Amino acid sequence: MPYTAQISRVHPACVLILVDQSRSMAEPFGNSPGQTKDQVVSDAVNRLIQNVVLRSAKADGVRDYFHIGVIGYGARLDAAFGGAVPDDVLRPISQIAAHPLRLEDREKLVPDGAGGVIEAKVKFPVWYPPKANGATPMTAAVEAAGQVVSRFVAEHPDSFPPIVLNLTDGMPTDGNPQLAARGLRNTATADGNVLMFNLLLATSPGPPTYFLDDEGLLADTFSKLLFRMSSKLPPKILDAARGEGFAVTPDARGVVFNADPTAVVRFLDIGTRVGTPTK
Repeated sequence: MPYTAQISRVHPACVLILVDQSRSMAEPFGNSPGQTKDQVVSDAVNRLIQNVVLRSAKADGVRDYFHIGVIGYGARLDAAFGGAVPDDVLRPISQIAAHPLRLEDREKLVPDGAGGVIEAKVKFPVWYPPKANGATPMTAAVEAAGQVVSRFVAEHPDSFPPIVLNLTDGMPTDGNPQLAARGLRNTATADGNVLMFNLLLATSPGPPTYFLDDEGLLADTFSKLLFRMSSKLPPKILDAARGEGFAVTPDARGVVFNADPTAVVRFLDIGTRVGTPTK
């Protein structure tokens, strides 16, 4: 059975996040006008990284169960963590944990000990800041992602296949990324093909649509393109989606449309449910 490899320091998992940084990302969500898309995505990516750090923390420190990378695409391709695209994108999670860009003071609701909640200030680590400038070179970003995951697969041929998560709010401005996405998904470890999931941020009011299994349900060409670029959900992630209450079929694709801020967080969470690290 594919997609069953255990995650360990010898066989780490790879998560690569592609983030649209075009100028339209500075605009508000269509269904949440008080929040800009670039800030919401930044917060969600940073929370995901923090959660991966916590999942990897043991008594002896943060273990390198995961290698994480972020590629932003806007005015240029931009790698987080001080790296360069495509040669220096991924970092072991212990290195990421040790070097946030900054710590911000945030307010969080915490239990007050008497059955209620109070607001408390917490330190929020920021590894990926919001950015919105330029066009939408999605094809270049997917091509770069293909090089990144190919290198990871060559170094870790028996690991769980890399997961690539693409978050965007509009059409690519540098051609059709479908061929690059197909090449990326055809790359494989011994455990299965690379997974690519896509999320389209909301630009108009309306509820998000999760994990469709039929492109005939989509009206516009760009939504169909994202559907075709997306992998089917493998068993572990399919189970995670069902556990969150989604009525997904075995043919469901890892794609979300008209995503609001909550959908962004759920997409990143469900899309990285690849098992419990061991050893």
